[in-house]
Amino acid sequence: MSNAIFDNQAFTISHADEGKFIGAGLRPFFEYRDLGINTATAGAYGAHVIRAVPGLESPAQWHSHDLNFQMVYVTQGWVVFEYEGTGEHTLRAGSCVLQPSGIRHREVRHSDDMELIEIISPAEFATKGEDAP
Repeated sequence: MSNAIFDNQAFTISHADEGKFIGAGLRPFFEYRDLGINTATAGAYGAHVIRAVPGLESPAQWHSHDLNFQMVYVTQGWVVFEYEGTGEHTLRAGSCVLQPSGIRHREVRHSDDMELIEIISPAEFATKGEDAP
């Protein structure tokens, strides 16, 4: 639900029981639930709940993103990311990572019950396939 615009942002609320996960996101082994932040900020920011599709695995492809801000907070399960210059990191419920723009990284593996929140700026951004660092 959105109302009037306040300082270039609209008031919005997203309820879990009304939200829908869709598979048409950046990665086919994840499902995405848009939290309405993109629309409320005219694309300046975006936020999603992302969950694993049980039984599907990541191909662990290296890539980078061209954006200003990307934060990931794991709410359930676990996920292993590998980052340029720092190696593999297992994030579990309660873990948070700030992924700097342009850092080469890959999602290596995850639990079937993995769920996380991603906050990005801007909401739409380019993803580039990369060679391993």
